[in-house]
Amino acid sequence: MTAARRIQHCRLCGAAARYQTPADDNRERAVCTACGEIHYENPLNVVGTVPYWGQQVLLCKRNIEPRYGFWTLPAGFMELGETVAQGALRETVEEAGAEVEMGELFALLNVPRVGQVHLFYTARMLSTTLNPGPETIEARLFSQDEIPWDQLAFRTVRQTLEHFFSDRSLGRFGLHVGDVA
Repeated sequence: MTAARRIQHCRLCGAAARYQTPADDNRERAVCTACGEIHYENPLNVVGTVPYWGQQVLLCKRNIEPRYGFWTLPAGFMELGETVAQGALRETVEEAGAEVEMGELFALLNVPRVGQVHLFYTARMLSTTLNPGPETIEARLFSQDEIPWDQLAFRTVRQTLEHFFSDRSLGRFGLHVGDVA
């Protein structure tokens, strides 16, 4: 469990933290050696959308690391004080400047290797006017045969797009849950 040992000091008092299994727990946690505060490390939620306009989907070319210059769906980390859908909408506006009508939760992908859960909603675009933010080099619409599959930033994006185009061909969208190794 050495890879997960990221907390070295207590967020409350600043004293050293030591990894140990607290009483009534079943795994090691960072525990403050002075005040006894237990610090939990939990997965981060990455929230986003699959914005579509007719037969096309909107992708953003990343202007940030990781995966600078690669294409992705508009998505990012969920913030405190917002719902998953609110975060997905915020990320879509921030990264693509797209006006969308939020649809249903479409994909939930666990990425345990990096401690993340990716959640994507369908989002019907209300116009093709885009105003990408600073995290995006370019935002544009792609038909299925134009998707730069070898230039996608993340496996979760690839899987979500594959599910999207498969569902669209069936005429209905379902919820897709899976794990990304």
